[in-house]
Amino acid sequence: MGMSASLNPLKHLSSLRHDWSVSAVVAGIIATIMGYAGPLVILFQAAEAASLSAVQLTSWIWGMSIASGILCLWFSLRYKMPIMFAWNAPGSALLVTLLPGLTFNQAVGAYIMSGLLLLILGITGSFQRIVAHLPLSLAAALLAGILLQFGLSLFNQMAVEPALGIIMMAVYVSAKVINPRYAIICAVMAGLFYLLVTGNTAFNSLKWAISAPEFVAPEFTLYGFLNVAIPLTLVAISGQFITGLAVLRQDGYQPPANQIVAGSGLVSSIFALVGCHGVNLAAITAAICTGKEAHANSEKRYAGTVAGAITFFAFGLFSATLVAIIQALPASYIAIVAGLALLGAIESSLMTSVAQSSEREAALCTFLVTASGFEIFQLTSAFWGLIIGVAVLVLRRWLSAFIAK
Repeated sequence: MGMSASLNPLKHLSSLRHDWSVSAVVAGIIATIMGYAGPLVILFQAAEAASLSAVQLTSWIWGMSIASGILCLWFSLRYKMPIMFAWNAPGSALLVTLLPGLTFNQAVGAYIMSGLLLLILGITGSFQRIVAHLPLSLAAALLAGILLQFGLSLFNQMAVEPALGIIMMAVYVSAKVINPRYAIICAVMAGLFYLLVTGNTAFNSLKWAISAPEFVAPEFTLYGFLNVAIPLTLVAISGQFITGLAVLRQDGYQPPANQIVAGSGLVSSIFALVGCHGVNLAAITAAICTGKEAHANSEKRYAGTVAGAITFFAFGLFSATLVAIIQALPASYIAIVAGLALLGAIESSLMTSVAQSSEREAALCTFLVTASGFEIFQLTSAFWGLIIGVAVLVLRRWLSAFIAK
């Protein structure tokens, strides 16, 4: 499929008027809403672990929403492809354990460094070369180790709220069989309906108000670079960019990989100043906009991601209200939603980590070390998981080559 690229994406606004369709717009809006349905509650858990204020959390969501909208709008119009962006959901899960060891200023400094790493990878064209040499099994094992606690918390909370958990799990499993794309949002709505019926919510004091960001002065530290920036970047590459590019390519598109990575890094670095931890290429929700259901003509599906961008802007403007809505829900519901939202990512990560028999021991070590949560020399388990996994892999390959001689 060809790529219609203009340095000025505004030139394509006139063609958008003719390419617009109800199906594409609905697909874009649904994809955006689904992006909030599960991953947003993971963000709340990270903010709670770091004891962030409501103002800081509101600014964080504002930054992620506006940054996602800008990237969706720019790339979709420039290349006339349904290129969907969203915040780094696996990265949000990573921050649940990492943020408590940092001040928010140090975290923002780490976010900026992560964004700059992606910018450099994209500008230099190194992204595709790194992906070609990056052992996907180790990156997947790292991601699985980070996400494991959310899967465990899902079933721990089902023991606390069995009725709520059973209903949401039943709806999720049923929807996965009928239409996997909408499994999460169906489970979210089923759980919300149950809470409303039982009166286990606190929506009485909700107010609609336009939100504004709060600037956070960054503080750059070696600890933040090693323990947050590098793992955040690796998780973005393995959990977002590679999968997102695969989704686009399987539907016949040839997306500009290096430009996408560079653009994500640049925008993420800028919006880190208001608390955004990173915006990357969307993966799972992107498939809603790239398939035939969005539009029969693949060259007109980009209208959906333009609609998604507008939806992102709307959510960003009312991010304070989003915070109030989530805070009005019980903690058990939040944990169950987060666990269900990450089940697919845990499954795919585990499968990828053991796909190569020659890398299984290294991947297993990465997974177990990362999931253990231990720290040595003020370096977290995510860092050591990757280091130990690489060491095991290198040693195995060296011994195999030595024996072969």
